[in-house]
Order: sequence, then structure tokens, then C-alpha cells
Amino acid sequence: MNPAVGVVALVVVSVATAVIGFYGLRISRTTGDFYVASRTVRPWWNASAIGGEYLSAASFLGVAGLVLLSGTDALWFPVGYTAGYLMLLLFVAAPLRRSGAYTIPDFTEARLDSRAVRRVTSLVVVVVGWLYIVPQLHGAALTIRITTGLPAWVGSLAVVIVVCLTVVAGGMRSITFVQAFQYWLKLTALAVPVLFIVFTLAGSGTAAVAPAAVNPTGMAPAGAYQNISLLVALLFGTLGLPHVLVRFYTNPDGSSARRTTLIVLGLLSVFYLFPTAYGLAGRMFAPELARSGRADALVLLLPGQLIGGTAGDLLSALVVAGAFAAFLSTTSGLVVSLAGVISQDVLGGSVRGFRLAAVISAVVPLGFAVMTDSLALAGSVGLVFAFTASTVCPVLLLGIWWRGLTDTGAIAGMVTGGVLCGGAMVCGTVLGATGTPFWLAQPAAWTVPAAFAVMVLVSRGTKDRIPKTMTRVMTRLHTPERPLVTER
Repeated sequence: MNPAVGVVALVVVSVATAVIGFYGLRISRTTGDFYVASRTVRPWWNASAIGGEYLSAASFLGVAGLVLLSGTDALWFPVGYTAGYLMLLLFVAAPLRRSGAYTIPDFTEARLDSRAVRRVTSLVVVVVGWLYIVPQLHGAALTIRITTGLPAWVGSLAVVIVVCLTVVAGGMRSITFVQAFQYWLKLTALAVPVLFIVFTLAGSGTAAVAPAAVNPTGMAPAGAYQNISLLVALLFGTLGLPHVLVRFYTNPDGSSARRTTLIVLGLLSVFYLFPTAYGLAGRMFAPELARSGRADALVLLLPGQLIGGTAGDLLSALVVAGAFAAFLSTTSGLVVSLAGVISQDVLGGSVRGFRLAAVISAVVPLGFAVMTDSLALAGSVGLVFAFTASTVCPVLLLGIWWRGLTDTGAIAGMVTGGVLCGGAMVCGTVLGATGTPFWLAQPAAWTVPAAFAVMVLVSRGTKDRIPKTMTRVMTRLHTPERPLVTER
């Protein structure tokens, strides 16, 4: 691939993102605009924006790489990512919108009438957000290094600069326009090259299957435990992602939140057809990428390898633009959600505080990304889902559906899940991929039940701490539709 093509694609998508973001500045005037777009985002816009921010580096690059490496075992990732939204539709979307909160800590404080729960939730949300941003910056670094030959840190820095500019300019309202655009760019960037590859191979009469490359790495299939644990992480982790949950606060009401979720399910289902197709094509025609440790670069390199010439360069440029849209949209969604938490809890909740918090939210993970090496993108994001499923998800589900939850139980459960899952992640980093036991490599199967169990048992042992406001709050969550938290 011509390095100039990658540079041009990066510049074009960055400029387009900035222009759309600055357009949002023209209509972002109030605190509500910055935090939740004044709760006026309609379902199609919101669904496109959710698709834009949810389909991260792991979805755009990592899923295809995992299919290349491990075949059908990797299909649990798109299945889990998509099915997690069905869980959101059934259990979270409408009640969370009815809460009227700006952030997850707003919700937990209102539900449990406890500042201590709010502080713990805020800490967990910030940790989750930073853990999730780092793989996005690693993906940007990989893309820059593979496609342009520039130093890897240039990609990470470019993402942080563009995200800071757009978020600081217009907050949630700006990012809604940006992310909706980026979803359709990402879908186009994957779909068009796949169609070209299919038509080109069909026209040339190339064999559809290369038997020697059906399993290019010789990896053994994953066991039942690993698959179950991964599915638990993805299903329950989706329920606790702060940048996804904050999107439901932007809907006008609970019914529109449910419609948004249904549309998202459709958008995700269509999108994940294409990374899967890339992975299968890679197993047939580019197995050397798996053997050379460049599986995550499959989407970036396959169009140029199979098409070639000017058409290959143009398709590669489109893919690079889509990849950067993935990094930008997910990172911007995370930065918005983290800025809302940090601003309200530390900086007074003003627009100025939001802007300062946005810069802090982006710069801290940049430091971690520059100091660490990129892991397999989908695998590293899968661990973030496991951490989220072990911390935020239990307090959210039990807070919405169980009247017996107490502040002490919520804190105990979140701390238990965070310590267990975080400890497993640290052990995996220390021991390495080959030395980590399977139950530590995929910890969600035991850390998620442990967090739920501790939360329930401690709550039952502290029944005297059930808040007096519980009945009023639960009624508000499950019947339409007055704000629980006053607009700020």
C-alpha cells in the first residue's frame, strides 16, 4: 500500500470529523446540550451514533483478525456484542432513561441515596473508560505503522487531538452528529472492499477455498469454558459500558430508548457480516498474516493484496478511513461519558469543567497507550467487557430490578468484582499468553457470579440500609415518565 494513501485517508477523516463536530458547536449552548444533547436525540440518529461509538477497534480490526486465527470460535465475539444489546433492550434501556440521570453515578446515587456509592461508581466508570480507550489508541498506532510507516505514536496522538477538539467544542450534541456519520463511514469502508473482492475473485475464477489454509495457525479450538466465559463477559459487559449507557439519557423518553435499541440491533447485525467475511477470506487467501503475528492488520492489508493497482490503493484508503472513524468514534464516546462523571464529581458540573475533564479523560490513557504494546485488539477489549460485567453491570441490574439492594451491598459487590477481575487481568499480563491458566485468561464465568452473589448477600445482611426513597425511585424507573434528577 502506498504510504501517501494512508496519510491522505487519515487527514480526510480527521478533517471531516472536526468539521461536523464544530457544526455541533453552533447548536450546543446549554449544560444539557453538553451532557445529554438536551434529551432530544431521535431513535435513528441515536442508533447510528451508538453504532458509531460501540463498533470500536475490536469490531473493525479485531474480529476479522480473530476469525483468521481461530475460525468459528471467534464468531462468539460478534454474537456476544450484538446479543448484549438485546439484554439492554429487555432490562435496561427504558428504566435507565426514565431515571433522568446524566451519568451512571447519578443513577446509583439517586437509587441508593448514597454519596459513597456514587464515589465508588465514579471510580469504576473512569477505570472502565480508560481501559477501553487504550485499545482504541493501540489500534490507531497499528494502523499508522502498517499503512504509512510513520511512528506508531502518531496514530494515538492524532486520535486524542481530534477527539479533544470535537468533544470540547460541542459536547454530546456535537458527538452525536460525528458518531452517526462515522457509523455509516465504517459500514461503507468494510462493505465496499468486500464486494470488490467477491466480484474480482468470481470474475477471475479463483478457487473459493484453499485447503491448506483452512486452519492457518494450527490453533486448537477453544474449550467450552472459554466460550461460555467470553459470552458472559460480552452479554453482561455491554450492560455496563458507560459510553453506551449515557446514550439512553439523550432519548426524549423510555419508548424512544427501546426503539433506539431495536434499530441498533439491526445496524450491528448488518455490520458484523463484513468483519466475518474478511476473516474467512483471510483464512483462504492471506494465512501468512496469521503466522507472522499481523492478524489484526488483515482488514487493512487484504484489499491491496487481492485487488492491487490503483483500485487496491483506493479501497485501502477507504478501509484506513473507516478504521480511524472507529478509533475516533469510540474514543469520543468514552471521553464524553468520562468527562460527564469527572466534571460533576470533581469540577462542579459546569461547561468549563466538562471541557477540562474531557482533556484529562483523553490524555491519561494516551500515556498508558504510548508506554504499552498493543495486544490482540478483540481479546483486550473482551477483558474490559469482563471487568465491566463484574462491576457496573450488577449494580445496574439489581438497582433497576431488585428492591432489596443497599448501598453497602452495592459497594461490596463492585469492589469484589473489580478486585477479582482486575487481579486476573494483572496475572494474565505478568504470566503472558502462554503461561496464563484458562480460568484467568477468561475470568468472567466466575467473577460475574461472585460480584452478584456478594452484592445480594451483603444487601440481605444490611436490610436496615434500604433507602427510604426506594419505593418512589423504583416507581419512577418502571412507570412513565418524570425526571428523577433535576436538569442542571
